[in-house]
Amino acid sequence: MLRLYDNHLSGNGYKPRLLLAHLGRTYERVELDILEGETRTPEFLARNPNGRIPVLELDSGACIAESNAILFYLAEGSRFLPSDPLARALTLQWMFFEQYSHEPCIAVARHWIQHMEMTESQRAQLPDKQEGGRAALAVMEGHLAASDWFGGHAMNIADIALYAYTHVADEGGFDLSDYPHVGDWLDRVREQPGHVPMEPAPEGIVVPAGA
Repeated sequence: MLRLYDNHLSGNGYKPRLLLAHLGRTYERVELDILEGETRTPEFLARNPNGRIPVLELDSGACIAESNAILFYLAEGSRFLPSDPLARALTLQWMFFEQYSHEPCIAVARHWIQHMEMTESQRAQLPDKQEGGRAALAVMEGHLAASDWFGGHAMNIADIALYAYTHVADEGGFDLSDYPHVGDWLDRVREQPGHVPMEPAPEGIVVPAGA
């Protein structure tokens, strides 16, 4: 059985949880407290030397780190990963955008505000993080003015990657009412059959609804 090492507050951890729900896959979920150093133990570092969640452990014992790599692996052969080379490349384009231009600003601002006591250095950097996040949201808004989805004509793993931190962007000080097309897209993602919220995220064996 697949085993997902995760934290219930993490958008990066939420990505594979959401895809697994859409795929109807049963898996074991292991909650780790990232603020208490549970991803820095020798046991966890043997699974991911970078010391970060999520990590997907396969039946073989092989482990995959990095949320978007996990999405790509799980989606292979499903409707969530296009087979057409151009659509596949565009899907990856938006996933790279999420990790390079979106997550470092929106997720970091959220983490600083919601889950820790900010240092003076972080307080000084926060306006730049929020400016960068607004720029990423503006890029998304422009795309969604002409298309319902990212990377294709239906929801795929690019949408899941971008949804994870966008739907909680307000927790990082971002006003999503400034981006109406983004808001409509968030509603479309939530309305898809099989959707699950970020929280609560149960620990233990997770069985898809209706199984």
